Amino acid sequence: MAASRTPARANSPRPASAARSTGGRSAAPRTSTTRTAAPRTSTARGTGTRTAAARSGAAGGKRASARPHLTPAEAAALREALALRQAAAARPGVTPEQLAAARAAVAARAGAPRTSTSRTPAGRGRPAGGRTAVRRPPARGRSRTARRTPRTGTTWSTRLGVIATSALLIPAALALLLPGTPAPDVAGSALDPTTLALTARSSLLEQSDRYQRLAGAADQRRTRLADALAAEQAARDELAVTQLSVGAAAAELYRADATSRYPVLGLDLHDAGATSGVLYRQALAERAGAELSGDAVRAARSAARLAAATARVADARAAVSAAEQRAADVLVAVRAEVGDLPPEVSGRLAGLGTIPAAGAQQERNDAATRRWQEYLGRLAAAGIVPPPAAALADLAALPAGLSPALDPDGRPVPGVVWAIIGNEPVTVLPAETVAAVSNALSQLGRPFVAGTAGPETYDCGGFTAASWLLGGYALPGTPEAQWASGAAVPFRDVQVGDLVFSPGGRDVGIYVGDGDVVGASAASYQVGVRPLPAGASAVRVPVPAPAGPNAPLPPGGGAGTCGAPLPTPGPASPQWGGWSNGRIPAEALCRLGIAGHALRCDAAASYARLDAAFAAEFGTPLRITDSYRSFGAQVAAYYAKPGLAAVPGTSNHGWALAVDLGGGVNVAGTPQWTWMTANAARFGFVQPEWARPGGEKPEPWHWEYGYIS
Repeated sequence: MAASRTPARANSPRPASAARSTGGRSAAPRTSTTRTAAPRTSTARGTGTRTAAARSGAAGGKRASARPHLTPAEAAALREALALRQAAAARPGVTPEQLAAARAAVAARAGAPRTSTSRTPAGRGRPAGGRTAVRRPPARGRSRTARRTPRTGTTWSTRLGVIATSALLIPAALALLLPGTPAPDVAGSALDPTTLALTARSSLLEQSDRYQRLAGAADQRRTRLADALAAEQAARDELAVTQLSVGAAAAELYRADATSRYPVLGLDLHDAGATSGVLYRQALAERAGAELSGDAVRAARSAARLAAATARVADARAAVSAAEQRAADVLVAVRAEVGDLPPEVSGRLAGLGTIPAAGAQQERNDAATRRWQEYLGRLAAAGIVPPPAAALADLAALPAGLSPALDPDGRPVPGVVWAIIGNEPVTVLPAETVAAVSNALSQLGRPFVAGTAGPETYDCGGFTAASWLLGGYALPGTPEAQWASGAAVPFRDVQVGDLVFSPGGRDVGIYVGDGDVVGASAASYQVGVRPLPAGASAVRVPVPAPAGPNAPLPPGGGAGTCGAPLPTPGPASPQWGGWSNGRIPAEALCRLGIAGHALRCDAAASYARLDAAFAAEFGTPLRITDSYRSFGAQVAAYYAKPGLAAVPGTSNHGWALAVDLGGGVNVAGTPQWTWMTANAARFGFVQPEWARPGGEKPEPWHWEYGYIS
């Protein structure tokens, strides 16, 4: 990220002389790209560390909305599986029996009784001398949130102690089991950056999930607060009405004379004819008095209701404040974690979990990742650790070795600083920005689905929000809201990590230097690196937001939300993502939860809604017989049924946008087929003209997500 006064290069993190890594990818074996015939759940590609059993255990085609919480036992099993896989890869001659023996040895080593005196406060729950402390399981219904304890040592040395047990003890056990191999020094071994990056991503994702749960709870409490405020206002209005009625009656009574108050005093023995009138007025006065008493009682009750409503509002405000504080504490913890990440670990994190793209897109993705990793490697080689954003707020008190970054006019650029490597100034980004960019690059190739924010699929606003949440900042979920609440920066000063908005503000991505932006695109249906749009605007996240919202961006044309191409007259091409027919990788698709069926992720989500509506109508789900058909499957189908199957490479199923259905839908005129013709379009599925009864090639079972043929 060499700094110069040329606007086009002042913000690029390209180091001058760093060695390029191989393909921008981590050299560690990836565990999430193995293709299996089992249905994949929506969490199968999150961190690259989920086991095959976890992937195949989900029922149906529903995609999970959040990562499931791992129990300590499951987490230990996951770490052990990772360590065993790495050990087996390093020692290809290890037999299953030796691996089992290694597992048993580690279990015996890790299962030794441990005392609880290291973290037990004096005088509280300490076991008797010589005893081993026994941890009681939490009582049902109690909070699972652990009591916070003071941090000792460095954050990552403490946090990685658990995974180090499996990562280092298992190779040591294998060394003891295999003859002729010296045992490694476990105590002096160092964890490699890939293992640290895996642990860091797992921890950050866990914190992200926790924040989202707390943010959801805060939203619910805000709703209850709004209801309480409405009830308080209603009680206030009711009290005002009753008080007005009582006040008016009381004022009239105060101004009246005694005879008006008590008409019976006007009785006259000498005027017997007036008696009935006097008694009538007395009855009216008594009725008015009773009504006044009733109004006074109602006013008192209204006042009591108002007091109760006011108390509920106060309680609701306190609950909202507490929920918001808990969520804010999680963000603080995330920022503390990423502040401890070494740059070489952040570089490895950027290469975790990516999904391959097609052709030139993959080359562009690799180039951006490699450039970012080289930049972080250059910082690591110079001993420069990115500081937290809070440390860059006061330019007069910057960390040692750092100086303010200057724009072409010599003015300080907020939120970034310079360091000198050799004789060259290099831009140093905040630790939170480094974490956000690394996590963004680790999601390259993930599918685009409107209205989602990870961890498996994203839209453009959800992608930027999810990336920055792993940097410790919570952003709104839409491009428009992110622009309105961000700190705008002049476009000539755009820096890596800034949110970049297309003209009109309907698309957003994260700037990664050298004129590139990473984001989730509705044009390519995936997360990818693309050129910086002309006329774009930018905001910087880790700097204070303005007091008021930014001015709305002028309307822009040429694309829809998240870069979706505007509809054009005539038939639309079914090609997407740069893939050719039947050559779409399984990682770019979403499973339907039935056998090996898969579709493009937006089509899969719509199919799930269609399936639910069909089941609600007929009591049984849709019966799917065909979906995405790879090129190899097309070849097999063509040789099996040359008169029916399409020429390989031309099948409509090769775009992962078509399905064949049974269960009555496959016969024209049945209630199921009739229901589909009336309702499937609401979910994006249509039957092309050629497949309808009387068409060129009637196939009532064939349905497509949009017209592709």
